[in-house]
Amino acid sequence: MPQESANALLTGYQRFRRQRWPQEHAEYEALARGQTPHTLVVACSDSRADPALIFDAAPGELFVIRNVANLVPPYQPDGKLHGVSAALEFGVRVLKVHRIVVMGHAYCGGVHAMLNGAPDNCQDFVAPWVNQAGPHVRRFVEDFPADQTERAAEEAVVRLSIDNLRTFPWIAEREAAGNLTLSGLHFGIADGILRALTGPGRFEALD
Repeated sequence: MPQESANALLTGYQRFRRQRWPQEHAEYEALARGQTPHTLVVACSDSRADPALIFDAAPGELFVIRNVANLVPPYQPDGKLHGVSAALEFGVRVLKVHRIVVMGHAYCGGVHAMLNGAPDNCQDFVAPWVNQAGPHVRRFVEDFPADQTERAAEEAVVRLSIDNLRTFPWIAEREAAGNLTLSGLHFGIADGILRALTGPGRFEALD
């Protein structure tokens, strides 16, 4: 890797060993015996929207799935490779998390690609990935003013992912039994405000 990146990673690791490890090593030793996260978070891979930082979470609290545009595909057990679905199955059926949170964010490049097409040099994987939600998102934002389109699309992806979560039978069963809660969030990168899905089409700022 470039020397600048290598130096940044090494410096960060040294800070971790010097500042955090002395206070947290007992917690890590306990976690080595197993994890019991309370929440599974589906978030975007965007470097500006890290769930562990936003929720100030300790190691072992969150089981995080990150991908382009925080997308959950529908349930499709066809024997093919499904990274998101595999992580969901492990988190729900093995770790038995109590909550699944889908967290979108402002200025999402993946959502932008749904609206405007993936970059020309990202046609192998990004284009087909975002296209699974593209038609739905473009239809949803047709009646929004141009200056509200991106935000509306970001929120639409959160709702779509929650709908798709409910196509997984072992998620729907646990939600119906009251053992699992599904939530939608949107993080504002510029203002640092987290907004929660509180009703049809409505996201409200959390205190």
